[in-house]
Amino acid sequence: MGIEFESVVDHPLTEVFAWHTRPGAMSRLVPPWQPMTVVAETESLADGRAVLGLPGGLRWIAEHDPAGYDPPHRFVDVLTSAGPRSLPARLIGWWRHTHSFSEAPGGGTRVHDEVDTTVPAAALRPTFSYRHRQLADDLAAHRDAAAAGATPMVVAVTGASGLVGSALTAFLTTGGHRVIRLVRRQPRTGDERQWRPEAPAPELLSGVDAVIHLAGASIAGRFNAKHKAAIRDSRIEPTRRLAQAVADSDDGPKAFISASAIGFYGADRGDAVLDEDSPRGDGFLADVVADWEAATRPAADAGLRVVTVRTGIVQAAAGGTLRLLRPLFLAGMGGRIGSGRQWLSWVGLDDLLDIYYRALYDSRLSGPVNAVGPEPVRNADYTKVLAAVLRRPALLPVPPLGPRLLLGEEGARELAAADQRVVPKKLIELGHRFRHTDVADALRHQLGHG
Repeated sequence: MGIEFESVVDHPLTEVFAWHTRPGAMSRLVPPWQPMTVVAETESLADGRAVLGLPGGLRWIAEHDPAGYDPPHRFVDVLTSAGPRSLPARLIGWWRHTHSFSEAPGGGTRVHDEVDTTVPAAALRPTFSYRHRQLADDLAAHRDAAAAGATPMVVAVTGASGLVGSALTAFLTTGGHRVIRLVRRQPRTGDERQWRPEAPAPELLSGVDAVIHLAGASIAGRFNAKHKAAIRDSRIEPTRRLAQAVADSDDGPKAFISASAIGFYGADRGDAVLDEDSPRGDGFLADVVADWEAATRPAADAGLRVVTVRTGIVQAAAGGTLRLLRPLFLAGMGGRIGSGRQWLSWVGLDDLLDIYYRALYDSRLSGPVNAVGPEPVRNADYTKVLAAVLRRPALLPVPPLGPRLLLGEEGARELAAADQRVVPKKLIELGHRFRHTDVADALRHQLGHG
């Protein structure tokens, strides 16, 4: 029982081991399809303790064994108990995970995982395949940044607890950067500062190198007056005030990076290929995005580099549309929407993180940047790929009435039936490296079918 899994990553031994010691490492390695979240990371790989959250408030407690600690070659964690909520996890029997690292020919590092447990290898293999690819891809992204001259930064992030924000903060901290989370409640740690969107404090951004602004109410939902007001009100004025705070800060950021959306291009663009120079489209979301991006002007007028990240449909098992579609397709109830001819401009979650990262360190990027994969697909093709990845049929097309009932007429048109063929022209021109160049690879990675 248990598993041994090994791969070679093209990075020095000390660098690979150091990555595992930094905040965010565990979050980057927990597979998104598993019902497991990081509650508390260990403070030490030598003798610390990590806590993972399981469904129903249960806990998985990983205790690090001092006897197995040999930096930079090895550390060990063992399943243990700490209170009644951690007892049910012990029903699996035992779990001892030895993480080993050694120099490989050519200067790389051999990463070897050995888990002694009652859980069979077949059940564990997707997890370790994901972990090893995630490690290699993250290290490659940090190497790209270093090659471009990036040095450790202090980055303030709004929306840090959301789907993108939580992944981005973990990604940045494992790269050696300090992340300051701008939160609306009282700060709980030294890496949090209270942000009042209606009136940011003058000292909010003191000592910060760059701001990544992700906060905003979810667009998903029925497009009634209340929901549309929440979409606008959570974006435009808070962005303008934060951009002004950036502009007014004497020892603050040199770059302001704000979330945006491909909704800028309008919902019905047919086969037109849309890049950053394409004109604005029509509709509610196009109007919102245009005003959202315009709200960053105080920072631009003050001479700061401003990037607005026009994000496509994010492929993430832990959130967004994929989280909603996965159970439907697993039940054999998935299918194309309407004719299926509409274009879907997608982006893998980890590729989106890389794009935000590049916006931080690459001074050649400014203005709107399309954060989408290089190959948009039609809805019918997307549903075929998703069904194939999940090994299910996709035989039941979704009639137009379904989205209209859920989202309203306007919401169905702008979300479910959106037809946008968007390409990442600026990133391609810079030779940006995408982790997932086709949607099948992105879905396999997120859903554990690599």
